[in-house]
Amino acid sequence: MKAYERFLQYVKVHTASDPESSAVPSSERQKDLARILVQEMRDMGIADAFMDDKGYVYGHIPASGCKNDKRLGFIAHMDTSPDYHGENVNPVLHADYDGCDLEIGCGKVLSVKTFPHLPSLAGRTLITADGTTLLGCDDKAGIAEILTMCEEVLTKNLPHPALSIAFTPDEEIGSSADSFDLDAFAADFAYTVDGGEENEIVFENFNAAGAEFVVHGVNIHPGSAKDTMLNASLVAMEINSLLPGCDTPAKTEMYEGFYHLIGMSGNVEEAKVSYIIRDHDAGMFAARLATLCHIEKTLNEKYGDGTVVLTIAEQYRNMAEVIEQHYHLVDNADAVIRSLGMEPSHSPIRGGTDGARLSFMGLPCPNLGTGGYAFHGPYEHVTVEGMDTAVKVICGIVAKYAE
Repeated sequence: MKAYERFLQYVKVHTASDPESSAVPSSERQKDLARILVQEMRDMGIADAFMDDKGYVYGHIPASGCKNDKRLGFIAHMDTSPDYHGENVNPVLHADYDGCDLEIGCGKVLSVKTFPHLPSLAGRTLITADGTTLLGCDDKAGIAEILTMCEEVLTKNLPHPALSIAFTPDEEIGSSADSFDLDAFAADFAYTVDGGEENEIVFENFNAAGAEFVVHGVNIHPGSAKDTMLNASLVAMEINSLLPGCDTPAKTEMYEGFYHLIGMSGNVEEAKVSYIIRDHDAGMFAARLATLCHIEKTLNEKYGDGTVVLTIAEQYRNMAEVIEQHYHLVDNADAVIRSLGMEPSHSPIRGGTDGARLSFMGLPCPNLGTGGYAFHGPYEHVTVEGMDTAVKVICGIVAKYAE
């Protein structure tokens, strides 16, 4: 079966994760796809495929025709973004796409102005949703490509090292690594298949933290407020004014970090200001956190101890620290991508990935492209040919580790 044929089946299963839930998985509907994947894996000969009680799917293919005793893994996630409609997905195939603006439905147009890569997809079969939902490339394309590789390895009896396969819930809400069972997965290193263009191999991501300022004010009747009132909301605004205005997501790119204001709320008595902080460079990241701490100190000196309370929570780190010690993962992927007539893309992720957290858990894990674009919204798209190429990349990597 071709990767896109699997993909067309998977996207019809509603698997959006739920950021408001504390359950694991956050939505039971993710198990609907997990059960389908377990059965499919068993049918193709992955006899030990199973879903654990948290909705994670694991399976293994013993080594064959290979003297390499290292165990290689591939990982993709089952959930789709909760930020856009993911139910009743109706995928549409556009054969022999001309590379121009394309109306996909409901008045929505996939435009070259917004997506300048579109002309490079001319002549391919483009897959979109119908304008009412997201498509689910992120990351059902990755699942389809991994299982297509498994089928090829098994049906063609290709030489391969021991292979570990995992499909995880709740990646889109940042918790899929929380309950990942490294022992059940049983790999020495792995790749997530959760990226963009099919020539992509990514091993750098942001260092990340969340920060919240809580401001405690003094509320009194405004008529008698002179030298007594302390307006928490005004102090909250002052906090933001003390951050560099050019260090926001809208004004940064590539390796440039930022402070991103994600929420403000409050009144005179109490206010809250929330940020996410990102930087690829560990030293710059530490300096950004130090800046927030200095703002807390300065404002408490100005308004009184306890006026401003800052809480910082580390979220993930730049996996480059780990991957640099296992650079064969990048070198081998690069070699395969070049053998297919493409130049590898090493653009840093301006975000996070399962692989980042897994790398620091002891499983070095860069990220491969799926051939998908414009994730998390109605303009998501992928091509049949791009998915085929992603499968060739994965199969090529398996062959590299069989040498």
